[in-house]
Order: sequence, then structure tokens, then C-alpha cells
Amino acid sequence: MRLCAAGVPTLVALLLAASAASAQPVFLAAHGAVAGIVHDPDRPLTLAAEMLAQDVRSVTGVGPVVSTDLESCLQICIIVGTRGSPLVARVARDGGIDLTALDRQWERYARVAVASRSQPQRRYLLIAGSDPRGAIWGVVDLSREIGVSAWEWWADVTPRHRDSIAVDGTLRFSKAPSVQYRGIFLNDEDWGLQPWAAETFEPKTGDIGPKTYARIFELLWRLKANLIWPAMHDSTKPFYQIPGNADAARDHAIIVGTSHAEPMMRNNVREWDEAKRGPFNFFTNRKAMLDYWRTRAAAVKGYETVYTVGLRGKHDSAMEGARSPVMARDALAEAIAAQRTLLSETQRKPASQIPQALTLYKEVLDLYGLGLKVPDDVTLVWPEDNYGYISQLPTAQERRRSGGGGVYYHISYWGRPHDYLWLATTHPALIREEMDRAWQTGARRLWVVNVGDIKPGEYLTQYFLDLAFDAETFEVRPIDHLTAWAATQFGADSAGEIAAVMSDYYDLAFERRPEFMGFNQVEPTTPINIGDYVRGGGAEAEQRIDRYAALRARAEALAARMPADRRAAFFEMVLYPVRGAASLNERNLKLDLAALYMRQGRPVANLLADEAKAAHARIVTDTAEYNALNGGKWRGIMNMAPRGLPVFAEPLYPHATFAARPGCVVDPSDLTFVAGRAANHALTIYSFGDAADWSMAGQSGIVSAANSGRLDGGNGFQQRIAIRYDGIARALSPGVVTCAGKTVKLAVQFVTPARPDAPVEIGHVITLTAPYRMSRDWEPIGGLGAYGRALRVRLDTPSRGSASAVEPLRYSFATTETGDATLEMVALPTHPLTSANHLRIAVQIDDGAVQTLDFETHGRSDVWKQNVLSNTARQSIRLPLLAAGTHDVRMFALDPGFLLDRIEVRRDGAAARYGAPLVR
Repeated sequence: MRLCAAGVPTLVALLLAASAASAQPVFLAAHGAVAGIVHDPDRPLTLAAEMLAQDVRSVTGVGPVVSTDLESCLQICIIVGTRGSPLVARVARDGGIDLTALDRQWERYARVAVASRSQPQRRYLLIAGSDPRGAIWGVVDLSREIGVSAWEWWADVTPRHRDSIAVDGTLRFSKAPSVQYRGIFLNDEDWGLQPWAAETFEPKTGDIGPKTYARIFELLWRLKANLIWPAMHDSTKPFYQIPGNADAARDHAIIVGTSHAEPMMRNNVREWDEAKRGPFNFFTNRKAMLDYWRTRAAAVKGYETVYTVGLRGKHDSAMEGARSPVMARDALAEAIAAQRTLLSETQRKPASQIPQALTLYKEVLDLYGLGLKVPDDVTLVWPEDNYGYISQLPTAQERRRSGGGGVYYHISYWGRPHDYLWLATTHPALIREEMDRAWQTGARRLWVVNVGDIKPGEYLTQYFLDLAFDAETFEVRPIDHLTAWAATQFGADSAGEIAAVMSDYYDLAFERRPEFMGFNQVEPTTPINIGDYVRGGGAEAEQRIDRYAALRARAEALAARMPADRRAAFFEMVLYPVRGAASLNERNLKLDLAALYMRQGRPVANLLADEAKAAHARIVTDTAEYNALNGGKWRGIMNMAPRGLPVFAEPLYPHATFAARPGCVVDPSDLTFVAGRAANHALTIYSFGDAADWSMAGQSGIVSAANSGRLDGGNGFQQRIAIRYDGIARALSPGVVTCAGKTVKLAVQFVTPARPDAPVEIGHVITLTAPYRMSRDWEPIGGLGAYGRALRVRLDTPSRGSASAVEPLRYSFATTETGDATLEMVALPTHPLTSANHLRIAVQIDDGAVQTLDFETHGRSDVWKQNVLSNTARQSIRLPLLAAGTHDVRMFALDPGFLLDRIEVRRDGAAARYGAPLVR
């Protein structure tokens, strides 16, 4: 039953009980009846009304009547239109609603329940936009309110049934979006989006065509984004060459731009035919290039666009024909001037009235630094370094430009030092940190995120766009945003557990992304190497395997509890990424351990090789399952080996024959506990091929996961036993282990700190994670770094020439004996905040000299490559013959934006370690 054609007395009574400005709920569905939808007749709002109708149908099982005729509304209707349209003007007059607050606003809406004064039986829920997108955001908010996820189609978050729908009818005016242009860049689509569209979703087009783009544009609506940079690789036919693509964007009121490598709405990689047009060389073939740009500018002048201006090479490369940076700079300025003349001539208005952007990507940022003059109205889009760290942001003078600034960001990337195209693992806390820098420095006009082929980057895409739409999101902790998102997708009951799983997933990948676990590089592509996790022996690799195994088990337990209507969504957005990351780490790390243990003559090497093989098979199986979900809906979208890089290739699984030797080895080297700090560590017991029974006894203050066992061929003659300390006991008795008839006392280290939060020495390393005295120049950044908290030099701190008169951040630590040591400052690999800043700190140990450390890197140096692969930047100070006793470390802020993770005091004898040291 539909309420625009026939009534239900009970529902009508509920509706008529509320006044126009009442805070009482407005019932849009009840007792099998739903409100109708009346909308402006233009295409974007027709599509928005149809989307809302489908959402109501999905929730209630009843489809609303959708019409452009107000007379079809007999009782209760949702009105969707723009301020000033005949429909909205009529409803506003009839309801006595003043909408002048929407005049000259960008993407805002008003929503209110109002009674008709001319038709007493009629009520409206009016959604009036300042413009079409404003009205669309009102529709999207209503859809969210009735329980429809942004990922209802793209990640199969099926709307759950509700018998009734009630919403707040109080007058509300939405805020304007914080960032004016917000969108995504579809990139590196060759291994997911393009083959899926061509072969599964849109085979008639055989490419990413209007059917696919319509789905993408609806997703942008649901994420309140308004801008697309279309897919542009050689695998994909150019956006404007496929009939219907541009019209789909116009129909959805989506603004079209192009990437940094595609000036003037042109896809050079497939549209510039050198055989016909000549070289893509502005110095020798300028007329052909101008004609090429003019043709497209004329063709798209009737569409809403943000033009990329500038000039690079034919694809993602430097300008062709320039013999020096100065020559390239001057040609770039000339190209921009010529492009602006073409735009002005084509659209018959000043260039300053046509939205344009220059993305300062790669070498273009260097040319800008050489003094490139950019017209004031052109938006400067600042790039990050492809690995999450913004390369540069605007100075105070640049913030005054009328064109403003923006950011081009990545959560997926192809290029050196290594791609990360498979799983989306950029840490949400890093996204928040870097975009907060952009917001605070005024780069607020245009934000674009490179999402690769969308899946499985659902959450990170939404987080980025949520920050862009509403800057108040910066005030919400990333973990809290993630928890709220999980509640929307999967329900409040499991949201906390899901957020914790995903948070640990991001934490582990922040230390090293799964795609980087081959410890090799690309451009040129090198073979995989034994990883740095076994540099100091096998303990660190075993610990990482254990962490991933525990994470996988938690995700699988959640999956087992998922109701049927959420299993596909959970697999796509949580289980597949977690299992994929865990399996690749397990495969590579166990092969690294197998190589290490094989040299030591330990038979467990063969078992580890077999388990590595099983881990690889699990990736294959999971990927096949992903592509088969929902009857093959996603066939071709997930590729476990983008670009076929070595890290993804199935490796060899070597085996060896070991001569059995008698005896057991009890290895307690991991068993260091700190009083008051709960921890889990592992005891390893192994033999060299002789079966043996073992048992433990006499422990107190610690709990063993097993007290007896047997070493045999089934476990590779090795067992790792979890040992737990609850943090309460003030003394430990490690007990003894008996194996193969011999009894040994466990050598467990128990360290008592001077105070509960004092740093302690573990494995000859003292890790300083928190200062004992803060400084006004520094502020904590939660969720970031190896221990979940980093310290940032405040962004409004001026750059300083020296540490004199600077209030220091202060740390202390104690050593028990004299000896050589190294003080290692471990930062995050950020860049100088603006061109007016550097990236320096000054450090003083005790009463020694103040030493300045400069963390700035230049270009794609080897240091920068290692930094972004590990998410660390390191500088060291040698401390020869450091005396026993208490020491003081003072750290002085010399430049804004520096991000400190931790300080490591590494004494002689400290084992090499890839990741952060243990602190408990």
C-alpha cells in the first residue's frame, strides 16, 4: 500500500499529529504503507528519487510511487528538489517555509516535515537543496537514516527489513561541505575494475562504460563525493570515447576532472596517436597539441568539469623535449597560459571563472619550486609521496591565492620502491594526520584519493571522504570512526570486535605492508630476498607470525558468527583482507625461517615449508571464493597478484634430509617480562629429529598454555608454548622443563621498572616511548606509530635557527653498566610542512653538546625508499662509553610537523631487529 494514492487511518493519525516544526517522529512507512516521492524533473533528482525509492523498497519490501506531479501526493510524500524550482517553491508556499538561507550556498539542503495549508490531509517531508547535489545529500542522509549503507551494492551490505520508518521532522539546515571538491581517482584498474567491468558487469561495452560508471557515481553520492578522475590506463578505453560515460556523469551531477598526467580532459596514453599527430612535444609540435586540447575543450564545454592544466609527458612521466629544469618550467608556464586561452575562447568567459587545477606531482613540484608562476585562480593540488606522506603544503602567502589549495592522496599505488595494489592497508590514523595537516594549512578546495579499483579499499575510501565532507570528523578518534562504521555495516553488537580486528590489521601493515614482504623493489624489479625479520634470529619472525595467526583466528571467529545477510560483506571488507595479509606474511616468513633453520640442522624447516605452501594455497582459495561471491557478481574484481610481481609468485618450498641427533633444546630467549605489564611470550622447545616427551613444572606468576607435549614428526620436532604473565604478580618462579630425560631450569628475565611507566632494558635495548616532561611545542597524536601514540611538533611552531630559548621535550633512562651505546631517534617519514620549513630537531644528552638532526629527504633517494617501506625515518647519535646511571635526553623542536615515534637506546649486544623493540 502506498500513501500517495491511498491511506491507512492509523498512519494518517500519526502523521497529522505532528506540527510542522515538531520534534516528534515522522512516519514514512508503517503497517505495509510507504510515503510517496515527488521530485523535480531534472535528471539528477529523478535518479536520486529512484535511488531513494529503491532504498525504501529494500528496507520495507514496499516500493513508493515516484512522480513529478505534486497532485499524486494525497497524504504523505517526500519532496525532493532544489530551492527555487516550481515544485519546491509551491511546497514552501503551501507549508509556510522560508528557504532563503539556501540562497547562494554550495551543496546544502533544508529538511523539514510540514503540513499543507491548502490540503489539510496532505503532509510533506521536504528536502530542498541549494543546488542539485545539496538535494542529493539530503536524500543520502535520509537513506542512511533508514538503515541503508553506502556499501549496500559495492560491498553487499544488504539493507535489513524494517516494518516501519520514522524520521525526525524538525527543521534542519545541513552544513556546507568542508572541502568544495571531493572525489576519487580510479587508477591501476588493469587487474580488477576493468576486467570485472568488461567481462562480468558490462560485457556489452566490454570496458568501464556508462553502466559501470552509473554504479560508481551512485557510490560517490552515498559517500557525498562530487568529483571523479576516471580510469585512464592503457587497458581502458578513454572515458570520453565511450558513448554514455560523460552523460552518466552529467545525469548524476558528478564533476569530471582528470589526473595529473591528463591535462585538458585528455587521456594521452590512448588518445594521442604519435603516428598521426607526431611527438607529444610542446617544443616541436605545439600546434598539434593545442588543436588536440581545443577539440576536447569544445566537446565538453557543456559539462561540469574541473580542468587539469599543465604539462607532463604522454603518460605518468616528465615533460618530453625539455633539456633542463628551467626549460621545462618555462614551457609549463607557456602551456598553462595557452590552455587558459583555449578555455576562455571555448566557453566565452574569463579563464578565472572556469575551475582549473594544477597537481604538483613528482617533477612538477620541483618546477614549481624553481619559481613557476601559476595564475592565482588555479587551484594548487599538493601531492603526497605516493606512500601516505604529503610532500609539501602551502605557505602563508600561498594560502591567500584565490584558487586555494588541495591534496592528491593515495591508498593504492603502482611504482617504486614497490607497488601496493592488492590490499588497502594505509593506516587510518596516518590518513587523519596528513589530511589534518592539509586542513590546518588551508589546502581545502579539492581533495582526491587514488582508490585503485575501489575494492577492497572500502573503509579507507569512506574515511577519507568523510574527513573531506565534514572537518569535524577530525575531532573523532580514528578507532571511534572505525567502530561507528563497523556498526553501520554489521551491527552494534560486533562493531567493537570488528574495529579491533581491523585496527590490528592496519597496525601490522603499518610496520610492513603485505606487498612489501618480499623485501625487494620495482623499477627495476628485483628478486625477493630473505626478509629483515630474521636478521637477529628467528624470534621476531615467529612473533609476527603469531600476531597474524591470532588476528586471523579472531576474524574467522567473527565470520562464523555473522548472520547470512552479512557474510559476503564481511568476507569482502574484513575477512579476505585479514586472511590475505596473514597468509602472505605466513608464507614468506615461514620460508625465511625454514632457510634459517635448515642451516641449523633443525627438521622443523620442512614443516615450515609445508605450512608456507598451505598459506599460499589459502590465498588462491580465498581469491577464488571472493570472485565467486553472490553468484559470480564480483568475478574478475579481485586479483591476488597485481602486475605479477615476484612477491605474489608461488615460491619453491625446499625440503632437506636431516640426520637425527639426540637431545632437546629449551629456548627461553623470548621470556622477558616487566613487572606490572601484562604480556604473552613464547617458549620454544625443539629437537634435531629424535622424538621426545617434555613437561613443565614449578611455575608461579606465569601461566603456560601447555604443561606437557611431545616432539615428533607431526610438529617438525618443535613446539612453541605461549607463556602468559598477567601483570599482577610481583615475583615469578620460572620452574623447570624436562625433555628427553633431562631437566633444566627456565631462565626467565623479570624486570622491575623504577616507576610503572619507566622505560626498561630488554635485550640490551631501552625504548623511550613517553617523555617525563612535555613541551608547549609538542602535541600527542593518538593511534599512530609503533606503540599507538606519536608526538608531533605543533604545526604553528615557527622554524628556528637554533635550540637556544626553546623549551625541550625531556626523557630519562637508566643503565646499569658502562658501555658503548647508540641513541636512535625513530620518526615517521614526513616531509617539511611547507617550502619555508625544514624537518629538523636538536638533541642533547645529559650536559653534552646540542646536535641537530635533519630528517629531510630529497626525491626518491635510497633513504626515502627505505623510510616509506618501513614507515620509519632514523637518525643516530653514537654514545661511546656511556656511563652507568640515569641519563637525560632533551629534544628541541626546530621545525613544525616533525613526528616522533620513539627513541631507542641500543647498547652493545643488542640484536638486529626490523620492527619496534618489545617494551613488555
